[in-house]
Amino acid sequence: MKIKVLVVGCGNMGVSHALAYHNIDDFEICGLVSTGESKVELNKKLGGGYQLFSSFDEALAATSADAVCISTYPDTHEEYAIKALQNGCHVFLEKPVADSVEGAENVVNAARKYNKKLVVGYILRHHPSWIKFVDIAKTLGRPLVMRMNLNQQSSGSNWETHKNIMKSLSPIVDCGVHYIDVMCQITRSAPTSVHAIGARLTDDVPDWNYNYGQMQIKFDDGSIGWYEAGWGPMMSQTAFFVKDIIGPLGSVSIIAQKAAGEGNSDSVAAHTATESLRIHYSKLNANNEFEGVDEWINLEDEPDHHELCEREQRYFLKAIKEDLDLTEHNEDAVNSLKVAFACDESIKDSKIVKLS
Repeated sequence: MKIKVLVVGCGNMGVSHALAYHNIDDFEICGLVSTGESKVELNKKLGGGYQLFSSFDEALAATSADAVCISTYPDTHEEYAIKALQNGCHVFLEKPVADSVEGAENVVNAARKYNKKLVVGYILRHHPSWIKFVDIAKTLGRPLVMRMNLNQQSSGSNWETHKNIMKSLSPIVDCGVHYIDVMCQITRSAPTSVHAIGARLTDDVPDWNYNYGQMQIKFDDGSIGWYEAGWGPMMSQTAFFVKDIIGPLGSVSIIAQKAAGEGNSDSVAAHTATESLRIHYSKLNANNEFEGVDEWINLEDEPDHHELCEREQRYFLKAIKEDLDLTEHNEDAVNSLKVAFACDESIKDSKIVKLS
């Protein structure tokens, strides 16, 4: 029997997830929901024929969905996810889980209470190159230095999207949870403190928020992590894509020359691109010369953004059909959000925030 899925939010991520459901035989889209015309455009892209709704509540009542895919703005995540779970639906929820830690915990508790699957859209967990990047990083010894950023020089509709997100969340929270999650996967060590700084570079951002920030995280095993995120038309195209892990035994870096090229900082596809990994070994001989040479792993045949979203949805399908235990998955999603919000607190109060 096909799983009837209601797609809520028809922007960039909603389109990609809807295409995945459209292409996977075990899913059947039972409705498209958005407040604007994006659902009409998506319906055309899918060949037409799907029910269209402007109200989530109305769609939930009318469709008898088995699952709900939520790709709306973060300030709606908690409300929509809990309503879907209460209605007996499994939920695929774009990151972050909610716009507060308490909200995220409420969603996870609801999934447990109603015994439904909750899969959070940590897309990098399904990318074979990022999986390999994490696996290699784990072999570099301890402590580790983890350097990552993703700055986006946005304009047009992408800047409108960023401004809408920043009505409730900072770039560090919305985007940073991906990379905090990667750092936690690599170390499997508890974050102990964070220190962050931020700047409000435009009046288009609410007074309480900032559109550029960077954070430093310290882990229980002595590892440290750095992440930088900036959004807006003022952002530089220089060094906006850094993914680098350094340990006593060497380093591994994502080298994405095409993705990091001129004009790509606002590309959704560039956010997950890798192209190749460079592995450097630190061992020296008696003359203090490197014993080995750097190793390159070519990753040109990697999945594109739509393929990655399809892999996410196949995992969602597997979780439902095989009754996967998602406890750790959900705990990781909440924990990465806790760290991200601690960064906001650090910026607001100009202090180091202790986590444990």
